[in-house]
Amino acid sequence: MSAATARKPVAARKTAGIGDAAVKKATGKTWQEWFALLAKAGAADMTHKQIAEHLSESCGVPPWWSQMVTVGYEQGVLGRAKHEKGGQYEVSVSRTIAAPLAAAYRALTDARTRFRWLPDEVEVRKATPGKSVRLTWEPSKGDKATLVSVSLWSKGPRKCQVVPQHGKLPTQAAATRAKKLWAARLDALQELLENV
Repeated sequence: MSAATARKPVAARKTAGIGDAAVKKATGKTWQEWFALLAKAGAADMTHKQIAEHLSESCGVPPWWSQMVTVGYEQGVLGRAKHEKGGQYEVSVSRTIAAPLAAAYRALTDARTRFRWLPDEVEVRKATPGKSVRLTWEPSKGDKATLVSVSLWSKGPRKCQVVPQHGKLPTQAAATRAKKLWAARLDALQELLENV
């Protein structure tokens, strides 16, 4: 979308599900201030990745917030739908679990353990011990296979955070289904790991 076709942003108290006060507290700027700064930087002609990189490298915005500000700009100014990213859709869900990071990693990479909480058709494509697991997801509704990147963070000796990010979804409906599915699967993972 060119700068000429970008919408004029409306005064927003909440964009991309994040309130103005929260974005200002985390980044030092309100949504309107970010919208103006990104317009001046030519973000209407940038890809999602380029906007996020600009925010991170040129503005010093932390990684998670650079993604959120990018999504907020795309939704609030460019008129993109919820979960839309470059013509496709992407969702993520996060869960903090009272279990060691190693147990969560094993629950993702060991097929027998994974089947106990994630009985869907998945294949591990790449695994980086204690950090991340990339999965190929084979949907049951006949859609094309999609990718899921699961990030893991230690929050202490017996606490970790698990964040699946499911991308390249074909429709907003598929994104909504994936978000609900991952919330349910993370509930099952949490129950499995916390009741060992």
